[in-house]
Amino acid sequence: MKYWCCLHKIIFIALAFLLLQSCHSVEKLPPLASDAVILAFGDSITYGTGAATGESYPAVLERLAGRRVVNAGVPGEVTAEGLARLPGVLEQERPALMILCLGGNDLLRHLDRQQAADNLRAMVRLAQERGVAVVLVAVPDINLTLSPPAFYGEIAREFKIPCEEKALSRILGKHSLKSDHIHPNGAGYAQLAQALADLMQRSGALP
Repeated sequence: MKYWCCLHKIIFIALAFLLLQSCHSVEKLPPLASDAVILAFGDSITYGTGAATGESYPAVLERLAGRRVVNAGVPGEVTAEGLARLPGVLEQERPALMILCLGGNDLLRHLDRQQAADNLRAMVRLAQERGVAVVLVAVPDINLTLSPPAFYGEIAREFKIPCEEKALSRILGKHSLKSDHIHPNGAGYAQLAQALADLMQRSGALP
């Protein structure tokens, strides 16, 4: 009886350790050279709607990362439009890393979620085929829980890329960090930039 009790304890501790490790593990990215270009690709949240010039998350991230960050945000864009636009932007900017933050307008317009997920997959694939590392940003549903759709995490696991799944939900859940019900303000964008910089550090992209 004592043997089984000890064995159960050992198994429980081992499972708890593995769970803790999985919660904190981050997919690894190649280190960014000091002259590397980061492409921030998305819609109005990337563009910086609701904040003053210089307060968008790409502008703040540029200062935090010490690398050039290109703001390629187009307000109102849905994933199908982003997919059509992305090849030209990748060709023009030649980034080492892309931060992909799209899907919010698909959700707001009640467009097909499977198609939105497939469009995001296609964008990740386009980038990776060109040797561009990808960080995914999960956009929350505008509902009581502000939880992002499951497909963001599924895509991140499928392509083995880091995903920031909590920052936007946390930011849009606080009135002091929002300019309206779907956009952060300057303080909110600063928190998103910091969350992304932290994720990039944990992934190995930044020192």
